Amino acid sequence: MEFKTALFYAFSAIMILAATRVITARNPVHAALFLVLAFFSAAGIWMLLEAEFLAIVLVLVYVGAVMVLFLFVVMMLDLDTDKMRQGFWSYLPLASAIGALIVLEMAAVLWRSFYAMEQQPVNAGNIGGTKELGLLIYTKYIYGFEVAAAVLLVAIIAAVALTLRKRKDIKYLDPSEAVRVKRNDRLRIVKVDAVSTRGAAEAEVKEAP
Repeated sequence: MEFKTALFYAFSAIMILAATRVITARNPVHAALFLVLAFFSAAGIWMLLEAEFLAIVLVLVYVGAVMVLFLFVVMMLDLDTDKMRQGFWSYLPLASAIGALIVLEMAAVLWRSFYAMEQQPVNAGNIGGTKELGLLIYTKYIYGFEVAAAVLLVAIIAAVALTLRKRKDIKYLDPSEAVRVKRNDRLRIVKVDAVSTRGAAEAEVKEAP
């Protein structure tokens, strides 16, 4: 077995194990860290395919930015994971069937693609290049690229809406009311007459036995 083939099997095994731990880990922080490991393994496979640009983008964008946001959200929301995982194993047969169907569909697509590549070999030096990817994205796949951008925009709006929802168990501050507040609303000066308690204290001392 060649060294490159051994690396491919090693990265693939690590990625499958990490992806499995993402959905089975009880701690959400541990699940996010396993997802980081899966991304690194996928980047290693891209490197073996000589797609350096895709590998670097996967590490920089997903590991360096997206996963950091995931960790912040997980730590800020304080999710009750035990309550969320109730009935998890009851959905395992249906989830396994759907996962097997997705694997078969992807295998059929990849097998057809590999067969087409054997019929028409492609220059491996152009795979993953910035120029070639840009030409394909903004010419042949422009509509799919715009649809993906619209989906991400909807996801951003949904994330903002979730963070701005009102909850009864936390203190809520309305920024518009905080901006419109005036000086008299923040501080009120009240004049109180001075009262001496010295005489009353002396009387209590004299009455004491």
